[in-house]
Amino acid sequence: MSLSKKILLSVALFVFVFVVGGVGGVFFRDRVIPSLLASFPSLSRMDLFQNITGNTTIIERKEQMIVQEDDSVDAIVSQPSTAVVDIVVSIPTKGTALPTFQAGSDQTGVLLTNDGIVVTYGSPLPATTPAKDATYKVLLHDGSSHDATLIAEDRLTNLTFFRIAGNDFPAISLANSDDSSAGKKVVAIASSYEDYQNRFSIGVLSDRDKRFNISGKTVASSEKWEGVFETDLANPDAYLGGPAVNFRGEMVGLFGETELDGKGSYFLIPSNVVRDTLQLAIDGKIPARATLGAYYLTLTKGTSASNSGTVFSRDHGALIYSPSGKTGLAILAGSPADKSGLRYGDIVTTVDGAEINLDNPLSVAIGKLSRGDKANLTVIRDGKEMTVSVQL
Repeated sequence: MSLSKKILLSVALFVFVFVVGGVGGVFFRDRVIPSLLASFPSLSRMDLFQNITGNTTIIERKEQMIVQEDDSVDAIVSQPSTAVVDIVVSIPTKGTALPTFQAGSDQTGVLLTNDGIVVTYGSPLPATTPAKDATYKVLLHDGSSHDATLIAEDRLTNLTFFRIAGNDFPAISLANSDDSSAGKKVVAIASSYEDYQNRFSIGVLSDRDKRFNISGKTVASSEKWEGVFETDLANPDAYLGGPAVNFRGEMVGLFGETELDGKGSYFLIPSNVVRDTLQLAIDGKIPARATLGAYYLTLTKGTSASNSGTVFSRDHGALIYSPSGKTGLAILAGSPADKSGLRYGDIVTTVDGAEINLDNPLSVAIGKLSRGDKANLTVIRDGKEMTVSVQL
C-alpha cells in the first residue's frame, strides 16, 4: 500500500473515532450522567461531576402510595370478626313445655378462649327474669349454634360469662389496654342478628375517664368498677357486648352501658379488666369478691385546685359522700362500711397500705379482696388520720 493511501486511511479512522466518540460523549453527558446523579445525588459533590452538574437539572422521581382504607379495615377485622357471636335467650312460658323466644333478648358477645368461654356486658335477660329460668344458645360466625351455660356474673364489672362445649374456637386477641390512649382509632364490631353477619363502625378513643363509675349514679359505688374508655361512635348502643379492636385486630375494650340522668351512657370496659375478670371466672372466684357498701367521690388534683380549704382539697383518696349530706345515704345500712363505723365526710386514703387514687380507686381496691377478708383503711376524719378495720 502506498504512503498516501496509508495517510488517507489513518485520517479517515481518526475522523470516525472522533465523530463516534463525540456523539457517545454527548449522549453519556446528557443522558447517562443525569440519570446516575438522580439515583445517587451524593455523586454530584465529587469534583469529577462538578462541571456537569452545573449545567444539568436533576429531576427527582417520587413514588406515591395510595392506601385503600376500606381494604385495610377489612383486613383488620377479618380475624376478630370470627370471635364475635350472638347470644340468644329463651324463657319457658308458664303452662307450656317448650321455651319461647323473647323479643329483644339477643345480645352480642365475644369468644375469649379457644375452649368456648364467651363474655358479654350485663345480661341478655329481662331484668325480672331469674337467670336460672333461662336457656341460652350462642350463634357463631360460621353459622353453627351451640347450647351455652351461664358460668359467672360479675357484680363489680357487670361482665357475664358463658361457656359452650368444644375446642378450637376462634378466640379474640386482647390488647394491653394500658397502652391505649385517647386519639387512637378503633373498629367496633357487633352481631347484626341476621345471616351470621357482623356490623362495623370506625371511631376514636375520645377519652380515658378514670373517674367514670358504672353504677349510673352521681356518686361512685364501692361495688361498681371505676375507670373506662369513651368513644366518639354515633350509635354505640348497637355494639353493646361487642368488642372495639385496634388496627392490629386486638380488643382494647368491651362495649357497656349504664343509665345516667335518664339517658343511656356508653363506654368501653378496658381489655385488661376483661382479662383479669376472665381469670376469676375460670377460677370460680367471682362470687367471692368483697363488698364494702359505701358511696364516694374520688379526689383528684382537679377537685383539690377548685376546693381549697374544704374536704375536697386533698388530691387523692375517696371521700365518703352523698349529695344529701347524710351518712345514711352515703353508707348502706348493715354493710361492712356501716359496721366498721365509717361516716359521711371520711376520706379513705389507703386500703391495706395501697394508696387510693385515679389508678387505684376505692371500688377497684376493694374488688381485689375476697369476702371474709379484713381490710385496714387509713381514714382522714375531721383533719386527723386514723385506721379503720373493716370485715368485708
